[in-house]
Amino acid sequence: MSYQKIRKAVFPAAGLGTRFLPATKAIPKEMLCLVDKPLIQYGVEEAVAAGCTEIIIVTGRDKAAMEDHFDYSPELEAALEAKGKQALLDVVHSVSKLARIVYTRQPHPLGLGHAVLMAKEIVGDEPFCVLLPDDIVDAKVPCMKQMVEAFYETQSSILASEVVEGDAISAYGVLDCTPVANNPRLLDVKGMVEKPKFEEAPSQNAIIGRYILTPRIFEMIEAVKPGAGGELQLTDAIKMLLQHEKVYGFHYEGKRHDAGDKLGFLKATVELALKREDLGPGFRDWLKEFPI
Repeated sequence: MSYQKIRKAVFPAAGLGTRFLPATKAIPKEMLCLVDKPLIQYGVEEAVAAGCTEIIIVTGRDKAAMEDHFDYSPELEAALEAKGKQALLDVVHSVSKLARIVYTRQPHPLGLGHAVLMAKEIVGDEPFCVLLPDDIVDAKVPCMKQMVEAFYETQSSILASEVVEGDAISAYGVLDCTPVANNPRLLDVKGMVEKPKFEEAPSQNAIIGRYILTPRIFEMIEAVKPGAGGELQLTDAIKMLLQHEKVYGFHYEGKRHDAGDKLGFLKATVELALKREDLGPGFRDWLKEFPI
């Protein structure tokens, strides 16, 4: 078997971020900060930790702040150096040196599948990963690194999955799957259902915003019939992919925060702040005194 490596990561980031208005009227949702780091930076760092050397960010209008964030800032760096603030200078430098980052535009918000399709020419004929910036996975071993290791075992598309109990399952795409005998973290995917009713869900295995996909997915996206609003859904394309090759689900180790939801964003902010050595102790003391 000819083994292929994962070198490229795609970040769909062209959405309007309407759930966070008015904050996102002028600031991309992906640039909202959990503690002191933008959402998208958490994902980029995760992809780099998984071995990705090229980051492809699919943007839309009014997203220039993301490009500026990952670019060099000569004026800021000069000011920090002049003031002898080496620690902050190192932080700023590290952001601009994370990886090679390229940008492509999604002219119209036509669904996740369409956003991924915008990266086709840059990805080329090789497997790649997709990370949704809204999903922050706090894990000892980065989630995508876990998935890349599973890909090297299977050489097949892999969808991150977590167990969701009760009616909440209806908010997710859900896998119709069976466990793989020699690796209980892998799920042999037979099909999937988008946002089923609780009683109609084929399992409790929900798809979350981490994917490793073979390049054949682009052919499937181009063949998918548009849904409501002319959108091309990635899950529809993956269903078609199942007709041609294996697809696996993957139970990652770690805790996911849905930072695309206001309450989830607040919870993630608190939990990540409490884990910080510089902020955690003082923040914890303050929370204990806070009247609830």
